[in-house]
Amino acid sequence: MPRLDNSLPLALDGYAWLPDRRRRAGGPFATRLAGLPATGIAGPDAVRFFYDEEHVLRHGAIPEPVQGTLFGHGAVHTLDGDAHRHRKAVFLSLLGPDGAAALAEETAAVWDRTAAGWARREIVLFDEASRVITEAACRWAGVDGTLPAGDLVALVDGFATLGPRHWRARRARGRLERRLAGQIEAVRNGMTAAPAGSAVAVVAAHRDLDGALLPPRTAAVEVLNVIRPTVAVCWFVAYMAHAMHLWPHTRMRLRAGDPAYVEAFVHETRRFYPFAPFVGGRAARDLTWRGTRIPAGSMVLLDLYGQNHDRILWEGPYQFRPERFLKLPPGRDDLVPQGGGNPATGHRCPGEGATISLLSALAPRLAALDWTLPPQDLTISLRRIPARPRSGVVLAVPAVDRTMVG
Repeated sequence: MPRLDNSLPLALDGYAWLPDRRRRAGGPFATRLAGLPATGIAGPDAVRFFYDEEHVLRHGAIPEPVQGTLFGHGAVHTLDGDAHRHRKAVFLSLLGPDGAAALAEETAAVWDRTAAGWARREIVLFDEASRVITEAACRWAGVDGTLPAGDLVALVDGFATLGPRHWRARRARGRLERRLAGQIEAVRNGMTAAPAGSAVAVVAAHRDLDGALLPPRTAAVEVLNVIRPTVAVCWFVAYMAHAMHLWPHTRMRLRAGDPAYVEAFVHETRRFYPFAPFVGGRAARDLTWRGTRIPAGSMVLLDLYGQNHDRILWEGPYQFRPERFLKLPPGRDDLVPQGGGNPATGHRCPGEGATISLLSALAPRLAALDWTLPPQDLTISLRRIPARPRSGVVLAVPAVDRTMVG
């Protein structure tokens, strides 16, 4: 394995780092990252290889700075095998088709009420969407009151940097975990009630394989692991407006309300725009991937951004073309903005269906809202992880508001 550590090049190159290195290597890319040997892979076969626990494990693979911001210590993401499947069943039950539909319905209702107040204003869509989704997600999850949207955004915004954004995320996580741990304890002690079937109620009552209730702080971590990725959908809401501005014909087609086109637009937004750059795990044993040796315990990196822009998988990968998904729905291990594999058995995000439901509810509403874009910086820097439009997408909403309702 190479001796040269690529941590600095990763910080400098952002999303382009792993795709570029794999391209230069002509296949799997062997390097070192944070002092550990690492191998970068991509493609549907690589997805199946990566999510096979005979090959790659998550325990010990997530760096502490990511646990301390994005996921939380003791989170389901750090478990493997039966322990992982048992705890993940909680998320699958909450975020199944019925739960995702209820969350989307709640979010649409909050959006409609909030958007009515945007007339005669300029709004920052990223910020407004984060507040809308936070309010809806907290109601749906059974949280006592609404958590600060800025803190939830900070958890996502600060995981991939050691600068001010990172420390803002750590402070936000501390505040959020303390508040939710207090609610979990109050629910368990009968001092307050959470709606039956809500995330707070289900997680408060959950017992791991050893039969023990989760410690209050760990339970708070897992409630956040339902709410936090839901609020992260605000990234995609801003990206949708960005796409409608650059390709106005998509906005017109969304206004027509064809469900098939709406879903195709949502899939293409998730494919085209940058979200997670890659995911990592530890080799369970000595492995070989397409002739490249992967030592036991070394890092395996699955290149999500590179795969979503792979010319072998996608015709015109750097063109925004929702129509590609009208012809054929995305393959499970082809489109991987939130990971790949089977969400019921592996580490693929269980909230992916909820993400699609939320965006499918909001895309036509955003298209129908009467807005223009004043002069602003819409640059999306691929060096910033997670990327986002620099301006947050400022919309000028005139006096006459034609928001679609229902």
